[in-house]
Amino acid sequence: MTRTHANPIPNILTGIRLFAGVIMFLILAGATGIPVLSAYLSPDDQFALYRAAFWIFVIAASTDWVDGYLARRWNSTTRWGAILDPIADKILVTGAILGLLTSGSLTFIAIPCGLILFREFAVSALRETMAGKVHLPVTLLAKWKTTLQMVALGAQQLILLWDGFGFPLEWQPHFQTFAYVLIWAAAIVTLWTGWQYFDTAKRQMAEL
Repeated sequence: MTRTHANPIPNILTGIRLFAGVIMFLILAGATGIPVLSAYLSPDDQFALYRAAFWIFVIAASTDWVDGYLARRWNSTTRWGAILDPIADKILVTGAILGLLTSGSLTFIAIPCGLILFREFAVSALRETMAGKVHLPVTLLAKWKTTLQMVALGAQQLILLWDGFGFPLEWQPHFQTFAYVLIWAAAIVTLWTGWQYFDTAKRQMAEL
């Protein structure tokens, strides 16, 4: 009997997204969050770093859809891929949040970003604690939650790059308001899906 192997490309893309989250965070943090380094960077150097981090984020975030699509199309879904995919998503989102907050110019998003991180850590702890006891499948809303998080964080990065990209300055306040609403929408949806997981776990534990 010939043994077939799953196509490794979807898992490779997931792994790239995982490492991209770390690299993006280091670039964002290095631009302003490391005094020894940032003291020697000109505004043009900082913009170049922010721009590189932005494109890394955009490309990495796009793989979240691509790897899943290819895995299903090629019938290459694996247990390892199922484990690695949410880890890569969380690292990318966490790296973007921490990297943006180190800039010091986006402190107004600290509360929604903090709520997103608290939920992600809480649900991860819930899954680990309840492993083998309750079944917590990923909901459709939770999948869209990740997409909303990435779009909202991408919009926040655009705020840092607004002048450098040459966008009209008169549009910046309106886009900043839009991005602020977007990050709060992501936080609310994130908290709601977190509550759904805890409610499901509670009901399943009551039935044991």
